[in-house]
Amino acid sequence: MKRIRFRLSALLFAALAATHLAAQNRQMPTLEDLIPGGVTYRYTDNLSGVQWWGDACIKPSVDSLVAINPATGKQTLLATRTTLNDALTKAQLGTISHFYSVQTPWADRTHLLIDLRGRYVVYDWDANAVLGQLDYPRDAANRDYNLASNNVAYTIDNNLYVNDRQVTREPEGVVCGQTVHRNEFGIDKGTFWSPKGELLAFYRMDERMVTQYPLVDITARVGEVNWVRYPMAGMTGHKVYVGIYNPQTQATLYLNTGDPTDRYFTNISWAPDARSLYLIELNRDQNHAKLCQYNAETGERMATLFEETHSKYVEPLHPILFLPWDSHKFIYQSRRDGFNHLYLYDTTGKLLKQLTQGDWLVRDILGFNRAKKEIVIASTEQSPLQSNLYKVNIQNGKRTLLGNADGVHSALLSGGGAYLIDRYASPVAPRNIDLVDVRSGKCLRNLLTASDPYADFVMPTVETGTLTAADGKTELYYRITKPADFDPSKKYPVIIYVYGGPHAQMITNSYRYGVGGWHIYMANRGYVVFTLDNRGSSNRGREFENVTFRHLGVEECKDQMCGVEYLKSLPYIDANRIGVHGWSFGGHMTTALMLRYPETFKVGVSGGPVIDWAYYEVMYGERYMDTPQSNPDGYNECNLKNLAGNLRGHLLLIHDDHDDTCVPQHTLSFIKACVDARTYPDLFIYPGHKHNVMGRDRVHLHEKITRYFDDYLK
Repeated sequence: MKRIRFRLSALLFAALAATHLAAQNRQMPTLEDLIPGGVTYRYTDNLSGVQWWGDACIKPSVDSLVAINPATGKQTLLATRTTLNDALTKAQLGTISHFYSVQTPWADRTHLLIDLRGRYVVYDWDANAVLGQLDYPRDAANRDYNLASNNVAYTIDNNLYVNDRQVTREPEGVVCGQTVHRNEFGIDKGTFWSPKGELLAFYRMDERMVTQYPLVDITARVGEVNWVRYPMAGMTGHKVYVGIYNPQTQATLYLNTGDPTDRYFTNISWAPDARSLYLIELNRDQNHAKLCQYNAETGERMATLFEETHSKYVEPLHPILFLPWDSHKFIYQSRRDGFNHLYLYDTTGKLLKQLTQGDWLVRDILGFNRAKKEIVIASTEQSPLQSNLYKVNIQNGKRTLLGNADGVHSALLSGGGAYLIDRYASPVAPRNIDLVDVRSGKCLRNLLTASDPYADFVMPTVETGTLTAADGKTELYYRITKPADFDPSKKYPVIIYVYGGPHAQMITNSYRYGVGGWHIYMANRGYVVFTLDNRGSSNRGREFENVTFRHLGVEECKDQMCGVEYLKSLPYIDANRIGVHGWSFGGHMTTALMLRYPETFKVGVSGGPVIDWAYYEVMYGERYMDTPQSNPDGYNECNLKNLAGNLRGHLLLIHDDHDDTCVPQHTLSFIKACVDARTYPDLFIYPGHKHNVMGRDRVHLHEKITRYFDDYLK
């Protein structure tokens, strides 16, 4: 017996020794491993192109297309690449290299929609035959294919085309069929097909009155000026019109909205019968929204259904959505009670009921289950750090959780509304993809459980917690990343990574709480990395967000300093070695923290920063700051050039020379202010990039940032 115990002890000792040796041999990931664009960047396992064909789940691969019955799990082969390519070759249309980009959009037909760079092809997998094709120019942009009518809209340069016909012929400075209002108000496209694809609504944006801004292209032998139309806060903005084109008659009319000066038109949607068009009109002050209905045949306004106002701003982000079983009722999203919720209206503008309510918000509408008269949503009801799936009964408002209660979920609802393809991550799970039964709310089967792409590397520890904001009452979430070999008896330098602006949330219950690759890298180099979502950031409700109104960057910095005080209370933080880094709004925050609290921060790296809000664009800037004319004190308080003389630590500013979001004038004017004030920041320019450094150069960017902190903070 003693001998057996000895052998077991020896085996256990050997196993522990082997584990320790393996841990010692594990390497730390490099920037090439951690940053997109790196030659060894590691992606989390995924299932590309998974979609619905009615209520059947379609799972593509390189060589085959398979349908999965969600209820039984039975798999049926629909097509092979060899068979499909034989049919395409026979029709002289080319070939595909995989099935990941094909679509199965017709629930009642065994047809694939294939985009072959210059043409759409419809293929019947049952008949193994090409049924038709629709050609478009290879240089077409903003393509919008309508499944019902087989019409395609697209743009070339600044004009709109439908099928093979040019719809608009506009001079330079007038843009048709593209996004307008600089992609604010939820706008992400410029064309809108009616339900049956018989009519096309589109944006026409006249920018000829907008001041042009020069960006210099240094790749030319002699540098060339690239002009962009950039309306700065308080300056003349563009004018937007909404047109309707009829492909059958080739006629175009424009909605009679009146003079579009200083007005925004957004959230376009069609009535189910396509006889009228709905949009939300917003005044330039962005504190008064109107839901308007226009006659699609005459362009005349039929009604203003209702209006919404707020003392600070309203921000409509979603078009109305008609109930598929009742064309006289629609759902409208609003933050009127403090959180984004769903409201049911009829087409006279009468409010029938509020469908959702509570101190949480609806993040997305996924679709409807017609048979059960339910709507499926994603919301923050479980936690502000999460996005979970629910079905909501339209009749009684009852909500039922669908799928896993943990983590951050996004999903695709099946054509009939019976099932979900649920993609989610949690702090301990990089990615899961489940098939969920909407009726029961339960997971039917798992399609993917992704492994950790960095499992063979030494990784830091990531923790989250809460602290109190500068107002003394609001709870804020933070994330802290510590070195893998963390020793609480040591003193560590800390880098605060900050964004802090609207429409962004840094701390979530996604994998490792949303920590980024560079944070992992810096923790492994011996830094503690800290991030705090201050007031003004997203997914916490209207009051949490608009507290920053008319003085961007001020309350946010106060909250970040609460984070600093928390860090200083930790025995392992070296209070004399605090750094800060952020990009865009985070660049503004980085620079502001360095200047407003110069005795606190030793090093900062500010990327693409807003320095003076008077240089920023009309729509975003005026929503949160009003105009320079109406809020001179606020603009003066938030103009970081006025604080240039406060700089004490080491500050590196990084800017892209083709940044058309936050133009280079911000950084260059700040450098001039520092010269005048006899302070000494550093500057680095990335040629050829816009508002961030992407692709292969992104690794270089993070190496540059790392070296700066190593030189001055470590």
